[in-house]
Amino acid sequence: MKKSIETNHAPKAIGPYSQGICANGFVFTSGQLALDPMTGEFVGEDITEQTRQCLKNVKAILEEAGLTMDQVVKTTVFLKDMNDFAEMNKVYSEFFKEGNYPSRSAVQVARLPKDGLVEIEVIALQ
Repeated sequence: MKKSIETNHAPKAIGPYSQGICANGFVFTSGQLALDPMTGEFVGEDITEQTRQCLKNVKAILEEAGLTMDQVVKTTVFLKDMNDFAEMNKVYSEFFKEGNYPSRSAVQVARLPKDGLVEIEVIALQ
């Protein structure tokens, strides 16, 4: 069974997709940009601020599903510039506890929606 997740504490979908989906014991979030949920505008102009907002948005979606960041098993990080990896990683480590890190892929992409610097999606276990 599949159930859509919607919350006002994360940006509304900017296309024909859901913020998240619960299915077969997992929660899959759509990629989250550094958008303020209230204004729809980017938070911050650097990778540190944008990474933090992306992860706050992910956290809000998981909380709507009754989950925490501790239940994340896989993340995918899309970066506009791989030179931002170290700074992104510092902020990322604020959201995940040592000993309970999810698996992760991080890739540089040619362009992100709305010209963001970072986009993050996760898979969590219910």
